[in-house]
Amino acid sequence: MAYIISDDCISCGACAAECPVDAISEGDGKYVIDADACVECGACAGVCPVAAPQAE
Repeated sequence: MAYIISDDCISCGACAAECPVDAISEGDGKYVIDADACVECGACAGVCPVAAPQAE
């Protein structure tokens, strides 16, 4: 299952910079993950200071 970003997101951009497939982009008030592009590597979760990216 692809990762999703919870409402805990503080829009710091750390996750987007770490994503190896550029599946993360800035959304309306938080970052979002393109489920079709996500390769479920978990790199985003490893760098997020508030643990917003979570496995679906």
